[in-house]
This record gives sequence, structure tokens and C-alpha cells, in this order.
Amino acid sequence: MGAISNDWLEPLSAEFKKPYYARLYKTIKDEYNSRQIFPEAKDIFSAFELTPFHKVKVVILGQDPYHNIGQAHGLCFSVKPGVEIPPSLVNIYQELHDDLGCYIPNNGYLTKWAEQGVLLLNTVLTVRAHAANSHRGIGWEEFTDAAIKALNELDNPIVFILWGKPAQNKKVMLNNPHHMILEAPHPSPLSAYRGFFGSRPFSKANEFLKKNGVTPIDWQIENI
Repeated sequence: MGAISNDWLEPLSAEFKKPYYARLYKTIKDEYNSRQIFPEAKDIFSAFELTPFHKVKVVILGQDPYHNIGQAHGLCFSVKPGVEIPPSLVNIYQELHDDLGCYIPNNGYLTKWAEQGVLLLNTVLTVRAHAANSHRGIGWEEFTDAAIKALNELDNPIVFILWGKPAQNKKVMLNNPHHMILEAPHPSPLSAYRGFFGSRPFSKANEFLKKNGVTPIDWQIENI
């Protein structure tokens, strides 16, 4: 399993000492040794590594990693260069185009967002190949909840973007008035037309950041 080596260590260090995490660690180790698991073990904590704790400006919550070969690399909704853009991300790009006029790029590689302070966090960080949600309930939710709670306690303004019911269930942890919460249906083809399209999360996030003296996000993902 990969490791966290930046300033996320401080708010999450207590989690590594808890009994649930010991069980989670053993389960994950066994899973990687016996099955095909995504993302690669070294990429499990990529969201934390690419977006340090004190640099988080926006949080986008996903459910669990993509479960097909070559897709997941540790950031929710993102895929590696050269991989076909998944349907949910196609819809995210369409809303981004309609909201801010960004052109729709030829790739789904979202590290540019992460490096600017957009935490692209799945609530579950691993998955069995071709089996969506297969690592639900083994302990990841408790770990990522701890990360969300730690961010909630910060007083620097953060935008939490909650798409779909699983993400919106985390709203109960977000009670700090310094932050902004944006909710909409999930961008998947099953629900995007129920209110995701037209929700304008990207411009709303940037307006909030600018109002609070924070540099806004450049949401344009460039062609490769």
C-alpha cells in the first residue's frame, strides 16, 4: 500500500493507530496479493499526495475507483491519459463547458485540478476489478470521513461539491460556516438530467473563492 508523506499525516495520524485501520490494512494487503485491485497500490493515496491538507480549496467527492483496467489512478472521476473518458466525466466536461466556456479536452486526466487544491476524493479508495463498490464497508469510509472532518475544522474557506446521494450523506459532517456546500445529482448518465446539468458548480466555486480572497481554480483541462 502507498503511504501519505505530506501534511495530511498530522490530521490522519490517529486513524493509522485505530483497530479498524489495522483490519483494513490486512484486508487490502490480502486483496492485492490474491486479486486484481485498482488503483495500483502506489496510487491509493494519490488524492492526498497531490493536494496537501493546507492547500485544499475545493473537495469533490466520488464513490469508489473506476473498476476497469487502466482507468483508476487515485483521483475520483479522473482517468490516465490515453484512456477513454468515462460517461460521468463526459457530463462533467459538458457542464464545465456550459458553465465557464471551457473547451472539452481529449483526455480525462484531472491532475491539474488536484495540483491547484481540488481534492478529488473517493469515499472508498480501492476496488476489485470489474466489481463496482466491492470494497465498500471494509473501513475506507471511516478513514475518508476522518479526512472530511479534518477539513471541516479548518477555517480557510473550502467548497465541498457533493454530487449524488452517497456524497450528500457526508453533509452532516460539514457544519463550519466558513465553507460552502454545493449539492447536485450525480453526473452519471442515469441522473445528470435531473439537475446536474445547469447546476454551475465551477463558476459558483470560483465566485466563492474570489469573494474570500482565494485564487480561483483554472478548471480548463488542456488537450494532450
